[in-house]
Amino acid sequence: MAQPSSPTGRKKRPSLADVANHAGVSQGAVSKVIRKAYGVSPTMQQRVQQSIEALGYRPRTGARSLRGQTFTIAISSEIPQIGNDFFTQVTNGAARRLTGSGYQLIIAPALAGEGDQHVLESLVDREVDGIIAISLDVSRTTLDRLAEYVPIVLIGRHDEPQNYDTVTNDDAAGVMLAMGHLLELGHKRIAHLTVKPTADLPGSRPPHAIRQETYETQMLKHGLHPHVLYADASEASAYDTARLLLDDQEPPTAIFAGNDTLAIGALRAAAERGLTARDVSIVGYDNIELAGHPLVSLTTVDQYGATTGEAAVDLLMERIAESRTEPRHVKLDPKLVVRGSSSEPGMSDKRYVEPGRFSPSPRLTQSR
Repeated sequence: MAQPSSPTGRKKRPSLADVANHAGVSQGAVSKVIRKAYGVSPTMQQRVQQSIEALGYRPRTGARSLRGQTFTIAISSEIPQIGNDFFTQVTNGAARRLTGSGYQLIIAPALAGEGDQHVLESLVDREVDGIIAISLDVSRTTLDRLAEYVPIVLIGRHDEPQNYDTVTNDDAAGVMLAMGHLLELGHKRIAHLTVKPTADLPGSRPPHAIRQETYETQMLKHGLHPHVLYADASEASAYDTARLLLDDQEPPTAIFAGNDTLAIGALRAAAERGLTARDVSIVGYDNIELAGHPLVSLTTVDQYGATTGEAAVDLLMERIAESRTEPRHVKLDPKLVVRGSSSEPGMSDKRYVEPGRFSPSPRLTQSR
């Protein structure tokens, strides 16, 4: 049976009516087979399925939407996050959880100039069945409004929502693990490399703000001087920032980075100078796949990205099944993974100065 063509010359997608005509049955019978409705005989099911395969028929998303579902889950994040393997971990976890469910996972990044809110509103307009949002710059009020129409799970940000759910890592506990490790090794001049801060909103705190606050609290608790440096959310920016830090007259003996992307940038700056972990220990946060590579061997805090994605899907499915309406908050306990990038400080290092002291106004020199 030849496929009809559209005015553009492309093949026209076969319709439900085409399948019904091919199989010699009613459109209602085809619909029952597709929906796996009760009461369809094996003979009818085989007959319709053969016609579906012969024609290459696929149910239209729009038609499914009229029945109340599109069987699509969207995952959205800012563009810089997509370069971060943590995004990949979350996506893989979500995809694994959806295996065999009949749902399709689609990725909808926030494109330059559009804004995160625009992306979420577009997904709601397209009637996806659920949205997983990763640390998007969207207010709690906006998310609560959109979640009245589509179930939403926000990952990473510590919110107090009314209509959506959250999955977070216990960021304060994770920093305590990282800082405890460095302090036990004997480090006193510990710098914190993090992303440029965003303002806290009522009932909403970004993870990096909590990590920085906990770092500063731990440094002061031990009578040490906090030293915070900011970079853009990229390895290249972290490399530039760490390079200047390591060329200072009084460099740190350890760098605690707000995520693994920043930590890898710092590792590159240290490696170019021939510095080892005894010269400058570097600890990250995320435990992305690259962190475990033998040539990287990054000590880091594992916040279980894949498990985060799985938990987000579970929360969405509860909402989609209408078995729950009140917000839920899932907080995952982190784990410290110790590798070769952290070590006791080399006390004979010529760069060593008085413990706990950084120069108040760092003097930056040319990179070597």
